[in-house]
Amino acid sequence: MTRDPLTVSPKTSITEVIQALAERKISGLPVVDETGKLVGVISETDLMWQESGVTPPAYIMILDSVIFLENPTRYQKDLHKALGQTAGEVMTRDPTTITADQPLPNAARVMHDRNVRRLPVLDEAGHVVGILTRGDIVRAMAAEQA
Repeated sequence: MTRDPLTVSPKTSITEVIQALAERKISGLPVVDETGKLVGVISETDLMWQESGVTPPAYIMILDSVIFLENPTRYQKDLHKALGQTAGEVMTRDPTTITADQPLPNAARVMHDRNVRRLPVLDEAGHVVGILTRGDIVRAMAAEQA
């Protein structure tokens, strides 16, 4: 686990987030409110919408009525991410987290089951005290075998 990871606020600009990720060679950051509580995570995946854009959902028109062939709500969410200018607009809300007292096998299981690449580690008050990545788990496994 990386202790005291770099965090950003919901008002942090996307430009600043991109610079931080590139300079530190990391793939995501916790987003915290003014009290330090976790409100989301912003990752490379969230930022990809900025470059890739959004394709409107498929639809057909019958007698001046639009019938969507996909969920239009998903499109609105994707569009919001593509046009967002701050971390709060682009971040993933309600990220999967763990507490500092969780054993490593439990954290690994959560990451596997939920298909997440990073887990913010929270204290009892919901403040970020660290971040656990897949790489951290692999390094811990290697240390156990040495």
